[in-house]
Amino acid sequence: MLHRREFLKAAFCGCGLARFAQGAKRPLTVDFHAHAYVGDDWPLIRDRPEAKDLESFVKAPYFENLVSLEARIAEMDREGVDVQAVSLYVGQYHYWAERELSADVVHIQNQKLAEMCATYPKRLVGLGAVSLHIPELAAKQVIDAVKLHGFPGFMVTGSVLGEEISAPRFDPFWAKAQELDCVVFVHPRSFTVGPEGAKRFQGAGSLGNTVGNPLETTVALSHMIFSGFLDRFPRLKIVAAHGGGYLPSYIGRSDNCHAVDANCRQMERKPSEYLKQLYFDTLVYSPRVLRNLIDQVGADRIVMATDYPFPVASRDPMRDVAAVSELGESERVAILGATAARLLKLHSP
Repeated sequence: MLHRREFLKAAFCGCGLARFAQGAKRPLTVDFHAHAYVGDDWPLIRDRPEAKDLESFVKAPYFENLVSLEARIAEMDREGVDVQAVSLYVGQYHYWAERELSADVVHIQNQKLAEMCATYPKRLVGLGAVSLHIPELAAKQVIDAVKLHGFPGFMVTGSVLGEEISAPRFDPFWAKAQELDCVVFVHPRSFTVGPEGAKRFQGAGSLGNTVGNPLETTVALSHMIFSGFLDRFPRLKIVAAHGGGYLPSYIGRSDNCHAVDANCRQMERKPSEYLKQLYFDTLVYSPRVLRNLIDQVGADRIVMATDYPFPVASRDPMRDVAAVSELGESERVAILGATAARLLKLHSP
């Protein structure tokens, strides 16, 4: 187990802007994928049937770790994590809410997330929420959250009520994120294709999570590539959860389609070239799979992650990186925190 050997000595300012000292004895470590829960919006949604799942969710045995700052910091210390990028639990993205309600909910969520980060400004940085189903409102929320809270980025789900997040109607959000140099963390919500698709995820194996979540990310990224979305927004900083799903390991099939099928040539380059326009977290749960991801996209496009505090979370993220074969020192430093520090604007003085 690799333990934290020293606390960061630098001064941090705000929830989104942090500064770390030069000459540290070991690389900065950043967990890019960790979650929290904000309950202050519950009075606004408690009577809505779409929110009823939260009543059972808050009884989950790991729920306390979502809301307890003491438990969060203790786990970071145990893991050797210096900074944690905190995004909301994905079940709190209420894309069913009408405009006024959604605006109020997101305002509360971002305010409380900022307050949480401000409690431990040296350790926590916030990735805000937006009303992505209302793109013009989402664009305004980006401006507000950057201005008011200093958030360096936002988390969105891999689809919105079955609609691809790369669809042109969401362009106002993406354009504002690109303009303000915000990082966007794409996290799956669920993946089903009609009642038959949902049925196939039932049974043993928790397939909605083990297969469905990475599948949603795979589909979302594939649409971004094949639709020309990444050509429209070449400066977007997108981090894909769970190692980008299945896409990086099977990108050869996408390249083959590009070579033989005109329907796979709606963009400017072949699919594999777009992988290096994206970023990916380390949550692939296998040193060999992580080695392949590094080979496909480069170590400088990968950020360390845990998925705190869920049962699927990595309990030793630094060992996940250390177990990768033939990893150079500069590559290790990039994955452990240097790349995340750049994306999150954790600038050195």
